[in-house]
This record gives sequence, C-alpha cells and structure tokens, in this order.
Amino acid sequence: KGRMGLPRAKVVERLGDPSAPKAVSLIAIHQHNIPDDFPDDVVAEADRYQAAGLDGREDLREMALVTIDPHDARDHDDACYAHPDDAADNPGGHVIWVAIADVAHYVTAGSALDQEAWKRGNSTYFPDRVVPMLPDRLSGDLCSLHEGVERACIAVRMRITADGEKIDHSFHRGLMTSKASLNYEEVQAAIDGHVNDKVSPLLDTVIKPLYAAYAALVTARNARQPLDLDLPERKIVLTDAGKVASVNFRDRLDAHRLIEECMILANVAAAETLGAKRSPLLYRVHEEPSQEKLESLREVAQAAGLVMAKGQVLQTKHLNKLLKQAADTPESELINMSTLRAMTQAYYSPVNFGHFGLALKNYAHFTSPIRRYS
Repeated sequence: KGRMGLPRAKVVERLGDPSAPKAVSLIAIHQHNIPDDFPDDVVAEADRYQAAGLDGREDLREMALVTIDPHDARDHDDACYAHPDDAADNPGGHVIWVAIADVAHYVTAGSALDQEAWKRGNSTYFPDRVVPMLPDRLSGDLCSLHEGVERACIAVRMRITADGEKIDHSFHRGLMTSKASLNYEEVQAAIDGHVNDKVSPLLDTVIKPLYAAYAALVTARNARQPLDLDLPERKIVLTDAGKVASVNFRDRLDAHRLIEECMILANVAAAETLGAKRSPLLYRVHEEPSQEKLESLREVAQAAGLVMAKGQVLQTKHLNKLLKQAADTPESELINMSTLRAMTQAYYSPVNFGHFGLALKNYAHFTSPIRRYS
C-alpha cells in the first residue's frame, strides 16, 4: 500500500512447462488444492513406528493368504484364502478368509496421522502418480501386505454354502505373512492352464480353492441380481517421458471378479457386525434412481425399440432385463451409458439406506483402509 512500481511476487515452486506431459498432473493437483506433501510431524509420527508383533494377536502366519492385484500395484492392502468347509452342517460349502492391513494399529484417533488422513479423505490417482492418503512408511510399507513379511491385519472368516450364501462370519485381529504377491493376469492364466513358476506351487492348495469359492459366490450373485452394467474400463499407458502411448480397454478377468466378490462379502460382514453392535459407522449407500431419471431411461429404451416396464417397484433385475435386451445390438453402449446416467451417486452415510446397485441391505467399506479414510 502506497508503494510505487510493479507489485512483487515470490516463486514458491516450479511446475515446469505446462504443456509437458508430467506437468498436467501437477497442475491438476494444485488447481484442486490436493495436498501432495505431508507435514513434518505427520512424517515423523509414521517414521517412529516399527512393525507390529504378535502381542494381542492371533497367529495367522501359517495360513496361505495371498494378495492378487494389478501387475503394477505398489501396495497390497487385502489378502485372500479359501478352503472347503468340513463342517457337517454345510455340505459343499466353503470358508473364505479376507485379511486387511490393520491401519488403525498405526493411525490412532486424534493423532497427527489421523488428522491428516481425515483432511485428505482418500488417495488420489492420476495416470502417472498417486497422491497417497498416508505417508509411504505406512502406505507402501507397514500397512502393505508384502510377500514374505509379517504384517498386522484384521481378518474376517466367512462360511458360505454351496450356493454362495453366507452362513456366519467372525473377525480376528491377527499377524499374517503373505505367501505370494500375485497379479490378476498370472492367476487367470494359471486357472486357464498356463501356469508360471510362481503360481505353480500354489495352484492346487490356494488358487483352485479360491475359484471354487468364487463359483459359489457367482451363484448367489446371479440370484441377487446386482446391476450388471457392461462398461469396459480404460487403461491409459504412458511412455517414460509421460506421454500417452495408448488408451486400451482393460481386460475383465474372472480373477478380478473373484477378488471383487470376496471384498463385497467382507464389506457386508463388517456392516452387519458394526450394525448389530449399534456402533457408529459410515455405510456405503446407493439409493435407487429418481422417477424423472427412470422416465428418461424409459424414453431412450423405447426410441431404441426396447421395452422397459413401468408401474412396478424398481429392482435391479428389471434394469438387467433391459440391459440383456440391448446386449449384442448396436444400442448396447447407449443403453448401458443411459442406465449409468440414471443412477444416483453412491455416497457415505451414517444412516443405512442400502446399496441399490449391489442389491445389498448392508454395505460398508471395510476394505482398502490404506486409501479410503471412511
């Protein structure tokens, strides 16, 4: 105020050439005020931790838990194991274990780590980088279920029938050792008869029992009829310089669906357990579409020569019937996209309104605690 001449500015950071490929993510990070570095006290708090031991935990280290992730995954926050249920009251049934990194052992209520994670809410993903919710000491190390190292976990043991219906479940605070860090492609190749050296010793004892349990879960899924949209995910492939080399469709393998079904079952178990204890929790809620959006979808369907019945309480099976009519026709993508646009946005809520898309009454996000605060 009162000073003559041009105003002064101070350069605090250089993002580089705005047209350079890798600068795009940095510009987006700053434009949306995404915090991309951690305060010193948060980093110091994370660095002080040592790996949790067996004290107060069940010893799950001999269990053949494995992680199955994308081939380029940096962290591994969930592991699975399955075997036939030998209980006399469950012929043809299965036992499924899902173990999740025990993030809460390190991120305690009110701590600097807790407050920073609360502020971020989740990890943020870009084609060339990840802005993590937690410092690398946790997200890439102590809370990542790396192969061959002991890690603190929360595990849920679930019994399902031969038709994939959950009979019961129990939660266990444990110490585990992942027997292998596997990727979707090599697991799927193994079950299809092309076994590599890493999967070979696990094929009969770990992989085949997981697929057998998955087959039962598919039976239950088909009976439940969650929304069955066919919207292929796209994968952006970058060169070392950060330029887009290609945008490809990502293959949808049974290995992906296997892990998804196991995670969904674990999330249901968590929601049921906390709900029964009347413990405050955030449900993952997905409400049914509004009448206005349904009418718009019906008009699109009719214009495409398809039928969407009205005058009934909407269920996902009715939408699936429409999607099935459109399958393998030129209108398939239009109908899938129109159905997606008719959906409401899923959100977190302390009040349980159920999950319409998954056709589930109780659903919470127990999985992926490294990257989802809720």
